[in-house]
Amino acid sequence: MSGLDLTLAPALIERFKVNLSRIRELASPLTEEQFWTKPFSYGNSFGHLVLHLTGNLNYYIGAQIANTGYVREREREFTDSNRASKEDTLKQLDAAVGMVLETIRSQSATDWGKAYSAVGTSCSNRLDIVFQCAAHMQLHIGQMIYVGHEWQKQEAP
Repeated sequence: MSGLDLTLAPALIERFKVNLSRIRELASPLTEEQFWTKPFSYGNSFGHLVLHLTGNLNYYIGAQIANTGYVREREREFTDSNRASKEDTLKQLDAAVGMVLETIRSQSATDWGKAYSAVGTSCSNRLDIVFQCAAHMQLHIGQMIYVGHEWQKQEAP
């Protein structure tokens, strides 16, 4: 293994762990109702953002690299009215991130450069899509921060 091989997987694994930890931290103060309700007339609820990230990881990394057989219903990620509990929804994200971590660990130095294609992305290799998924999580963490701040503001006396 080269120096890059020895640092790449641990760095990616740490990024996904940090992202998951931050999402759980941001979700913690939210009630079940706040988790599933949009505080703004636009955008998404925190819960639907979690469903979206779960679907994103399960499709782009799970189905396309790990061959999990996952079939994505992207529209449902934003519209599902089922409202599983906050904890069950977060556990689904935990499982998706766990699958990502195992997939990262299983990549050899040559696997990272293997050709990649999937609907909805222009990434051309495995490394590119894994980076894109980590960045995508961070984008939505930013939205989750705003959702949480708005709920705090609305609760303030």
